[in-house]
Amino acid sequence: MNPGNKFNSVKRVVAALALALSQVACASLPDIDTLDRDNASQGRPHVAGQHGLLSPQKSAQILDRLQREGKTDLLDRHLEFMHAINPNPLITGNAVRVLIDGAATYRAMFDAIRAAQDHINLETYIYDEEGVGEALGKLLMEKQKHGVQVSLMYDSVGSLSTRPEFFQQLRQSGINVCEFNPVNPLRGKLFSLNHRDHRKILVVDGKIGFTGGINISSVYSRSSSIRRMRSGVPHPWRDTQIEVRGPAVREYQQLFLGSWQRQGCAALAQKSYFPVVQQQGDTIVRTLGSSPDDELNLIYVELLSAMTNADRSIHLTMAYFVPDAQTVAALKSAAQRGVDVRLVLPSVSDFRSTLHAARSYYSELLQAGVGIYERKDALLHAKTAVIDGVWSTVGSSNIDFRSFLYNDEVNTIVLGKKFAQQMEQMFDADVAASVRIDAARWEERGMAERIHEAWARMWAFFL
Repeated sequence: MNPGNKFNSVKRVVAALALALSQVACASLPDIDTLDRDNASQGRPHVAGQHGLLSPQKSAQILDRLQREGKTDLLDRHLEFMHAINPNPLITGNAVRVLIDGAATYRAMFDAIRAAQDHINLETYIYDEEGVGEALGKLLMEKQKHGVQVSLMYDSVGSLSTRPEFFQQLRQSGINVCEFNPVNPLRGKLFSLNHRDHRKILVVDGKIGFTGGINISSVYSRSSSIRRMRSGVPHPWRDTQIEVRGPAVREYQQLFLGSWQRQGCAALAQKSYFPVVQQQGDTIVRTLGSSPDDELNLIYVELLSAMTNADRSIHLTMAYFVPDAQTVAALKSAAQRGVDVRLVLPSVSDFRSTLHAARSYYSELLQAGVGIYERKDALLHAKTAVIDGVWSTVGSSNIDFRSFLYNDEVNTIVLGKKFAQQMEQMFDADVAASVRIDAARWEERGMAERIHEAWARMWAFFL
């Protein structure tokens, strides 16, 4: 074993022990019914643009237009409730683009990085140095050489397999590199190692932002549209990212700089992190970050509220689905009141325990009328939702306890029929590439499968 591999093996052992120890302390999710709804009398949310808050009249006109386009009461009920909890304004004036799979995402990210003039801020859970990571590293060092300040934050556990020498090479080129919650017990806090940075954020010049489920890894390089694969070739990864241009990029920047500061990373160079950004479109966006240190997980509350207030449809595509009782109840209740509730979930996974845990919920969901599909021929890693054809989200957060309780996550909410139509088309393509779970046949599955599911369900809180 070479020294680098030996070092990584030791890090993995330390990480496993630390994570096991740190999970003794359990957090809990908020009860949405006990949240203070009295403040809802504050009224409808505010909308901001490139020059700040719009007038109440203009904000109302924009929201009314969305309501009419969607032909649903979801937005009125949901946004009023969320405004009482999170008074930050929605942001208009943006152009958004959905990016399907790694190949399209990397092309867009590399193009934005090549055009950078001032700074590049990148935050990722996994940075794998081989393939895409190596090419990206060379590009980042080249931009740094030409005066563009590059700052990189990577998660210590997520990037365990990457050699320290790789990150040191980046540092030596002038790139600011910060390791989130280091595994090394001499540099990190042993009992905080269960707190991971699962966010994927790229900000270029404060004007272009990316987020979603895609890490820096060559596993994403092949398209999930490849249907026929040679024997022994791993499944391609199916994932989703979003590109935002406009005033809403400010929210990505604030999240990145906040993480950097909380980790005590080296001081950043004085750059134009919050430039004046001109209107790029008319799409309304809200980006939410979450952390175990937060008093309230806004990503969890936002998604649960949107599902609870759905009138017509709830379409979820989710890599890891280990829901809490409130989420299960919201899905079942929606299906029982006639909402078209459908889930696209994995049939294969890089973590089989979560696959078994997800399947332990199938029976009660199917009995309530929820449609469940398992994606074939691709490893599903996307975390997206589209509700009532007007409310959409793309992000890093799964529907599981780890995302809502232990990780730093980021999700972007997009309001509007136009973007939702793209999301629905993507969802329909996933359904077409999936197999529907038949309720009657599901109850005929074998005892071995049931045992696996029961065992995984016991550990659902920690997966």
